[in-house]
Amino acid sequence: MHSLEDNMTTQITDLTHRLLLPDQPAYDAARIVWNAMIDRKPAAILPCSSVEDIQAGVRWAMAKALPVSIKAGGHNVAGHAIGEGALMLDLSGMRCVTVDAVARTAWVEGGALWGDVDRATQAHGLATPGGLISETGVGGLTLSGGVGWLRSRHGLSIDNLLAADVVTAKGDLIRTDATHHPDLFWALRGGGGNFGVVARFCFALHPIGPEVMFCAPIYPASVGSGPIRHWRDFVTQHADVLGSLVEFSTIPESEDYDRAYWGQRCYTIAAVYAGDAAEGEQLVEPLRHLGPKAADFSGRMEYCDVQRLFDALYPTGQYRCYWKSHLLTQLTDEMIDEGLANAMTNPSDRSISSFWNFGGATACVAAEETAFGERNFGWMYSLDSVWENAEDDEKVRGWTRDAWQRFRRHSHEGRLYLNFAGQDEDSAALTRDALGKNYARLARIKAAYDPDNIFRFNQNVHPSDKS
Repeated sequence: MHSLEDNMTTQITDLTHRLLLPDQPAYDAARIVWNAMIDRKPAAILPCSSVEDIQAGVRWAMAKALPVSIKAGGHNVAGHAIGEGALMLDLSGMRCVTVDAVARTAWVEGGALWGDVDRATQAHGLATPGGLISETGVGGLTLSGGVGWLRSRHGLSIDNLLAADVVTAKGDLIRTDATHHPDLFWALRGGGGNFGVVARFCFALHPIGPEVMFCAPIYPASVGSGPIRHWRDFVTQHADVLGSLVEFSTIPESEDYDRAYWGQRCYTIAAVYAGDAAEGEQLVEPLRHLGPKAADFSGRMEYCDVQRLFDALYPTGQYRCYWKSHLLTQLTDEMIDEGLANAMTNPSDRSISSFWNFGGATACVAAEETAFGERNFGWMYSLDSVWENAEDDEKVRGWTRDAWQRFRRHSHEGRLYLNFAGQDEDSAALTRDALGKNYARLARIKAAYDPDNIFRFNQNVHPSDKS
């Protein structure tokens, strides 16, 4: 009989001919991620199609003393999927979604995109909270929280995570849930990709769709902040059913808009009603009549279509991106005015920025239940700068950092959303700010499951940091 050690050796040997190396034609295509600013070069890339591939890859990296990065959707703005000099595990071949409509659960492979999940679950009239772009990877979004349209009634993605199959830094496969490895399960829900490779996620599902109400009136910035103040008060009253944001942008040269508005800065009051579409249509009607509009794309539509609405705006590998965020206790008139002023001065017309509402089901989760921590913030402000040319890097990034720093006086205890943390030289400080009081506990869990910090291409919690 072959020993476990023999099997491991065989796995490692078998995968070497499948590795993509820098001199091979497929290597460069495999390392492309969504943000065109990211141009890192892994030592090798392993395309994975099974849990066994992941295990073999981790063991190969251990044998070579290489760190490991993990690419699922490759949509994280900081490009964590690509580790310079690392073994990159490419999970894009693992996108299977298995739905149990009776139990209302879905097992989702680690390389799946949210569009994969939405299509599979909507076939049964079900959904789980995902992101706002269907091409986002399930793994990256979920492990740092997961903010989507359904947060009002069903919370964050992590609030719907029931279990996970994880490959550890030793190459072992373990299942974690509320009763098995509960410390790891707690850490996965908001602690980022620090603790292993999640090969499969199990999510709770909820009845939603297939038709939902999407609210999207677009107001020119010239109307001022009045409609945003009205939106703030309105969604505060309906935080249990409306996932919403005000998104600042620039009106494109498109026949969807009156030519008089082309090139003007604007804001969209976007919202999804997490319930009956007809009820939602009636509820959001006041948001559509707050002043002169540049356009109005409101209407009932398929849930999967809503989830794809923003996909075409920012295709993979085409634009340069730099994002930052603040969580906010409240949203005052002063903050609204500052957000509008920032939107008017961003040097790139492709950039967006947004105020997001919270409350509802998101706020109902106790602070100690997940690594995400306490939920007594009511809002988020995100600065999502996007541009085309490398020569504009310093100008746009500098503007974004300055605007973020000025707004920091409004932040909720200095906290931010890890998925919108940017890619700064002070990433360790930003991670501490995001995780707050939970950082020390996460450091201890990291030391237990990844003591050598093999999984370091993330919003990293260092295993030796016990503070």
